Amino acid sequence: MQALGQPVPARIDVFVLAADPLSRAGTVSQLREAAGIRLVNDGHVGEGDPVALVVADEIDAETTRSVRLLRRRGVERIVLLVSRLDEKGLLGAIEAGVGGVVRRSQATPHQLGAAIRSVAAGEGTLPPDLLGRLLDQVGQLQRQVLAPRGLTFSGLTEREVSVLRLLAEGLDTGEVGGRLYYSERTVKNIIHDVTSRLDLRNRTHAVAYAIKQGLI
Repeated sequence: MQALGQPVPARIDVFVLAADPLSRAGTVSQLREAAGIRLVNDGHVGEGDPVALVVADEIDAETTRSVRLLRRRGVERIVLLVSRLDEKGLLGAIEAGVGGVVRRSQATPHQLGAAIRSVAAGEGTLPPDLLGRLLDQVGQLQRQVLAPRGLTFSGLTEREVSVLRLLAEGLDTGEVGGRLYYSERTVKNIIHDVTSRLDLRNRTHAVAYAIKQGLI
């Protein structure tokens, strides 16, 4: 994943992938009017850091497959230009690794250029009306799926976060157990579960991970 706010080059290389020649030609024509964009062919994948603009009717299995193929080829910055867009398709696009989505009905040269520059900077861009719906779905996921299982989006349970927070304060495993009314063995098992599941080296690494994720 790209860092947010990274510098954007004065000229961004962009290549267009479309299912049919007519869609590609129309999109290329619009991009020629967008400032700061240089059109390249997909043979430039692996040269520099181009943005891929994928043109499709909708976000279906074929579209997400194309996005995943681009990701496997090393393309990190992908914008989708689609005719039809709903919440399910949007979630599929985000899961596949898309950084920006634009509706074709709203795709002026200025808007396309803005979306490409946003993704090139490591930021995302979505149609405003779908952003609120996406946040609602994320909230439902937390309430209906994760919370009943004691999980958070970080992959840690509340109990695990409590243990790591006390370790970060300098307490040893016995002291953590006493504070939380767990046995020391339970605390050690919790730490082992966290380090194994998240592929962390030791408890110090686990604490550093929790701090980096803003959990403690």
